[in-house]
Parts: sequence; structure tokens; C-alpha cells
Amino acid sequence: MGEVADQHYDLDPAEGWQVEENDHPIEQVRLTVDPTDNPNLTVLTWRSWVLGVISCVLLAFTNTFFGYRSNPLFISSVCVQIITLPVGRFLAKTLPDKKVNLIPFTNWLSFSLNPGPFSMKEHCLITIFAGAGAGGAGAIGIVNIVKAFYHRKINPIAAFLLIQTTQLLGYSWAGVFRKYLVESPYMWWPSNLVQVSLFKALHLKEKRKKGGLTRSQFFLVVFIGSFAYYVVPSFLFPSISIISVLCLVCANSVTMQQIGSGLNGMGVGSFGLDWSTVAGFLGSPLATPATAIFNIVMSYILIVYVLLPLGYWTNLYNAKRFPLISANVFDSSGHPYNISRIINNKSFTLNVYEEENYSMLNITTAFALVYSMSFATLTASVMHVALHHGKDIWKMWKNTKDYAKEKVEDVHTRLMKRNYEPVPQWWFLALLVVVTGLSLFTCLGFGRQLQLPWWGVLLAGTMALFFTLPIGVIVATTNQAPGLNVLSEYILGLMLPGKPLANVTFKMYGTMSMGQALTLLSDLNLGNYMKIPPKSMFIAQFVGTVIAASVSYGTAWLLLDTVEYICDPSKLPKGSPWTCPGDDVFYNASIIWGLVGPKRMFGKLGHYSALNLCFLIGLVLPIPFWLLAKAFPQRKWLKYIHIPLLISGGAGVPPVHSANYIMWGSVGIFFNHYVYKRHKNWWARHTYVMSAALDAGVAFMGILIFFTLQSQNIFGIGWWGGVANDHCPLATCPTAPGIIVEGCPIVQ
Repeated sequence: MGEVADQHYDLDPAEGWQVEENDHPIEQVRLTVDPTDNPNLTVLTWRSWVLGVISCVLLAFTNTFFGYRSNPLFISSVCVQIITLPVGRFLAKTLPDKKVNLIPFTNWLSFSLNPGPFSMKEHCLITIFAGAGAGGAGAIGIVNIVKAFYHRKINPIAAFLLIQTTQLLGYSWAGVFRKYLVESPYMWWPSNLVQVSLFKALHLKEKRKKGGLTRSQFFLVVFIGSFAYYVVPSFLFPSISIISVLCLVCANSVTMQQIGSGLNGMGVGSFGLDWSTVAGFLGSPLATPATAIFNIVMSYILIVYVLLPLGYWTNLYNAKRFPLISANVFDSSGHPYNISRIINNKSFTLNVYEEENYSMLNITTAFALVYSMSFATLTASVMHVALHHGKDIWKMWKNTKDYAKEKVEDVHTRLMKRNYEPVPQWWFLALLVVVTGLSLFTCLGFGRQLQLPWWGVLLAGTMALFFTLPIGVIVATTNQAPGLNVLSEYILGLMLPGKPLANVTFKMYGTMSMGQALTLLSDLNLGNYMKIPPKSMFIAQFVGTVIAASVSYGTAWLLLDTVEYICDPSKLPKGSPWTCPGDDVFYNASIIWGLVGPKRMFGKLGHYSALNLCFLIGLVLPIPFWLLAKAFPQRKWLKYIHIPLLISGGAGVPPVHSANYIMWGSVGIFFNHYVYKRHKNWWARHTYVMSAALDAGVAFMGILIFFTLQSQNIFGIGWWGGVANDHCPLATCPTAPGIIVEGCPIVQ
């Protein structure tokens, strides 16, 4: 066992500690996870409930709230992981050991105000609670596009049930596959080792060095700085969020603004002085490995600086009639497509006659590239995993089946089974029956607003069930997850064209339920490593999911009803941040795949049938790079070329802006490559803490400004820098001769 054989665990058995031989078959797990447990440590305490529920509510509210803004911000559970540690320890030190009875004169539902020291297990369970809130609820997007884009009504109960059922359905699949994906030691979930390492690091006793700061003190200093500074880009000087130098120099050139705009162009020479510009769409670069950052940045360069200008300036698909970068759809004259003209208002379906008489649907070069890359990524992910990890996955899968037959247990499974009861299978089966019934009721009731027939619900669930095991094996062994969004859109678009809500609802029940299944399986595996009772883990995840979905729903409904013209930049007040960039893409996807359908877009009836070749290109592209890595093993850089990331990494434009990629890549490379190489001790001690503090400061100031100023329609100060754009008004102009767009010069 190498280094592990020399480890000693000086733990007192009298305190309840158990130490086993570390016989886990995966070396990374042996090196990271201790083969120990103490079943006497506190886990599901009132502190877990209070801090977990509060964290879950705050993250669900914050991430949903910021999802509507021009620079969305995602606050991960790592932020809570760091913040709740000093809070939990403070409660453990200060509160009296007093018993509280929720029902007077009985011992029912009683708890101690101070159940003992704040344990790592409690801390982990709180983070699981918070993670349920951080994950968000994808079905919120359906509510948003119905109310804010299609300007139709949706029954609030139907919307609530849709959000809850899409979040909970996948938990049933987790119960079906936990024997293979959790109990097998060969399914080791690499991302959980990062969590285990962070928990261990945070719980080490720490003394402040002379002239230095503890992690908690460092977090507080960065948090205060981030909180105070964010008032500048969010209210006083919004223009510094994205500064496009070429636009300031070439104020009258469409081409130069297309090249220089960091908001609606290629972003050459643009940058931002705002953490939400860095982390808004792509998440914190500080939490992304340097190899992934290099692949994503190279992908951005290839897509935005090579393929995009090549397609646009050769006028591929009449590209010059439309903006260089936009997620919107257009008619043949270059104007925004009048969707209301081709919708049958009563049935909310496609009016084929009107569509044929009006115009075929057109998309920008950038949006065509997004779908091209999506097609290629789907097949490239399968081929990449098969080539680079196929043997290992097959070997581990065979070992998993052998383990299941022989019932041989590794150290962590032995400790868990000895000390804790497993989650009964009937919990998962009962959840499957109840949630499936509610899903059918949601889609078939309420006047069938969601358009998805009963067989669509069952097909989506079957699809999720079918893919959970193979994709779960890939994630649990390689930490890579091929996406199913485009596949699900394509399938139902062919089977049920002309119905936009049916398409997005099917996508949510298919991809979201599979994603939730993988989340729960990953958490159950983390529980194995941290020795948390499975029932406590399941309860935390289930309750957290229900709470998070409810809070996300309430936040979305509040904003949709109170922010006038939300998601409509043409009608919003000047400087308003409520532009909904993510939902704009979701809405246009519902038009492309649902209303018009793939046959009329990517089939013989549409312009873009050639894009289907990208499925084949994606399948073939990983092969030569894999062969090169095999032929030249001394060239170590070849093994870091990740074709799926190279294809998809930069394909977020739109809705991600060029300035977001530029700043994200710059900050990520500086900290996770330069600082990591030169100052590794500082990096290890401060990087994750700094990331959490920057996120938290921006979030708290953003919410404070909303409730004190923006809720009163005060969006900033009326001056040149008080506008939330990069002063590149011509970047969205067409360059084809004769196309007339308001505010744009006419090219002769």
C-alpha cells in the first residue's frame, strides 16, 4: 500500500474510535480517506438542522436571484462549508447543555442545546444541506420563459409541482443503482476526495502565526473587501464590469466594435474590474484545475477567434444579416423573429402555414456554433471516455459485479455496515410511486398547460433510468459527465414537434432527474467516506431539495411579478441588470427544438442540416490525439489535451460573454498555475477560502442593493459610467448590404 502502510492512527478506543486495515483497492482513496470511524460523534443535531436549513435557503435564494441578472453569480456550497465552521464551533462553546422539549411534559422531539463539540460529521451534513440549495432548480427556466418571454400564464400550483417533481424523481434511480455506484469500492467518485481533503484541512487545529491570519480571519478580511467594493460595479460605476477599449477608440466602426466588444463581440482588448464578471457564468476559476482552465481557454480562442470570424466574414448561412453574437432568432430580413406570428394562440403550437409564409427560422453564427459544438461534444465525450478510460471502467465494472456476487467489503463499507442502518429500499420505491404519480398529475392536469402527454413523462423517466448507470459509472471513475440536454431535445423534437413546453418539460424530467440521481449517489458515497449514517444523509438531501425547490420557486415568482419588464432589455430602464441571459438562451432553445422542431431546423426543411455532421466529427476527433499520446509518451503535454473540453469549453458564447471568458481564464491561470507553482503553500492555505469570500461579499452586497435601491427602480447614477454596458452599441449591428435595423448604419 506504499505510503499508507506507514500511517498510524493514534485514536483512543475508549472514546469510540474504530480503526480498520486500509484495504481500499483505489490508491487515491487510501491516501485521502482515513480508515477510521467514531459512531459516537454528533451528526444530525439541531445545529445541523438550523445551520443546514438556513444555508440551504440562503443559497437557493441567492443563486436564483442572481440568475436573472446580466452577470449571474453562482455561490457554491464551499462558501457555506467555510462560513459554518466558526459558527458551529461558536455555538458549541457558548450555549449551555440544556435539554429542550418541543412538546411540553414529554421526551418526544427533544434535543440538547449543546450536544457536544462541533464535529466534522455535522459539518459535512450541513454542507450537504447547503449543496441542495446551491444546485438550483432547472425547471425554474420553464416558469421564466412562459411568464417573461411567451407572456402567458401558468398555474402556480402546476409550476410548483413541476419544480418539485423534476428535482425529486431522480432519487428513485439512486436507490436502484446504489449497490453498484456507492457500495462498490471501484466506484470512487474522485470529486468527493477534494471534499474530504477540505474537511480534514478545515478541522485541523490552527494557531495564528505572528504577522499572519488564520483561515477564518483571512476569510473575513477578503469578505469585507469584496462586500465594500461591489457597490462600485453594481451601482456607482457599472461600466467597469466590462471595459471594451476598442469601442472607446473606434466609436463609429461596426467591425471594430464587433471585434472589441466584451459584451456582444469577440472581446479583443476587453477586461472587467468586477468579480461577478470573472465568476458570473463560469463559476469561480479558483476552484477549477489549471489543466481544465487551459483547455477551456484554448477552446474559447479556437471558437471565438478562429471559427466565429471565419463563419461570419465568409457570410456562412447569410451570417452578415444578423449580429455577430446573439442567442436570439431572426427572420430572413435580419429582424428579430416575430414568434407570436407563427404560434397558434389557443393551442400554443406551431402554425405551419404562417411559418412557411413568413420566414424560416435563422440563428447567428455564434448560436450555430453552440449547437455544432453540442453535437460534437456528445459523441466526443463518449469516444474520449472509451479511449482514455474504457479499460479502467470495464475493469472496475467487472470488479464491481464480482464484489456484488462475492459480497466482499472494503474498509469503508465494513465500518458503515457495522455502525449504521442502511436506507430501506422501500423509501426509494415509495418515492418513485409518489413522485411519478405527481409528475403525471402535473402534466395531465391543469388544462395540460405543459403539453407533455403521459407517455412523454414515462419516456423521460425511462431515459433517465437507462442513462443513470452508464453515466454514473463514468462520473464515479473519471469525474466526467456527458450531457443529455441536446439529445433529449432532439428526441422529443422529432417525436412531438410544434410544442415548445412539451420539449422543455421532457428535457427537465429526463436530464434533471438523472442529474439529481447522480447528485444523491455522489453524496451517499461522500457519506461513506465521512462515516455519516445513510439515513441522515438521505434525510438531509431530501429535505434540502424540497426546501431549495420551494425557495427557488418563491424567489422566481416574486421577481417575475415585481420587476417590470424583467428579461426584456428593450423595455427595461437604462442600467437595469434584470436581463436574464441564461433564460434568453433557454427560451430560444424552446423555439428551435420545441416550437419549430429539429426537422424544420436541422433536417431537410431547415437551413442547418449540415450541422449534423458534427456528430461524426466529434466521434472521430479524439482518435488521432489519443494515438499521438500513445505514440509519443514522452510528450507529456499530449495527455492533457481533453477533446470534449476543447470542443465545448468555449461554446458558451452566448450567453457567456467574451469578457467573462477572458477574465475567468486570466484569473484562473494566474492563481491555479503561476501561484500554485511558485507559492504552493499559500495557494493550498488560501485559494478556496478566498474564492468563497469573494462570492459571499458580492452576493450580500448585491442583495442589499436590490432591496434598498433597485426594488425602488433606482439602478444607478445618471452619468457616462453609470450604465451597465460596455459602450459598444454597434456591436450588435448587421453588416450585410441593405439590412435596416434601428440604431445601425445601413451598408450599401
